[in-house]
Amino acid sequence: MYLSQYIAQAGVCSRRNAIDFIKNGFVEVNGKKIVVVSCKVEHDDVIKLKGKILKLERKIYILLNKPKNYVTTTSDEQGKNNVINLVKLSKKERLYPVGRLDKNTTGLLLLSNDGDLTLKLTHPKNQIKKVYHAVLDQPLTHEDFIKIKKGVRLREGKFFADKIFYKSSKSKKDIIVEIHSGKKRIIRRLFNAVGYNVIKLDRMAYAFLTKKGLPIGRWRFLLHKEVKQLKS
Repeated sequence: MYLSQYIAQAGVCSRRNAIDFIKNGFVEVNGKKIVVVSCKVEHDDVIKLKGKILKLERKIYILLNKPKNYVTTTSDEQGKNNVINLVKLSKKERLYPVGRLDKNTTGLLLLSNDGDLTLKLTHPKNQIKKVYHAVLDQPLTHEDFIKIKKGVRLREGKFFADKIFYKSSKSKKDIIVEIHSGKKRIIRRLFNAVGYNVIKLDRMAYAFLTKKGLPIGRWRFLLHKEVKQLKS
């Protein structure tokens, strides 16, 4: 397999980051520094990253219903309120959030050590569907409803909801939004742009996965068929 693929499958980073490590001279194969991204390796080769020998891990795929006040950043993995600490495994496999949810957002979050799949799911070209339930600080007017549906201009360009509708006829503060963009805080920014604050935000669905049977703060392993479907 490609060297970058091996590093990603060792669970230390995504394949994109592995390529950067190779280019910057941090990787050795059988004692020789490698800077060629197209290098291929065998399973019995000795691969070192920054002097540490890498070993292929078993692949883990976890679906978590994230509570509020937990962070998804990998820069503070030892922090008390990191989502990684909600998952108790018998072994010491390193897990990484697939994408991000901000501290105040609840709902579905994938965790894995499969760097290749993480890169595939988070790459903008693959446009993975996300469905959110947003509670606003004031009723959403029909005029602003249409603006978000047609598109709102943000710093990076124009963004719009793929689908948007009121959760019920009783409240125009409860909004369901489907979007494919993975931009940071995109739902909150869309509503902010037309004059609303999001006081609660919950991710209800990710790709074809939902929160059915998964209480807040709980997690489960993905089924084999679910992993296969994500990869396809």
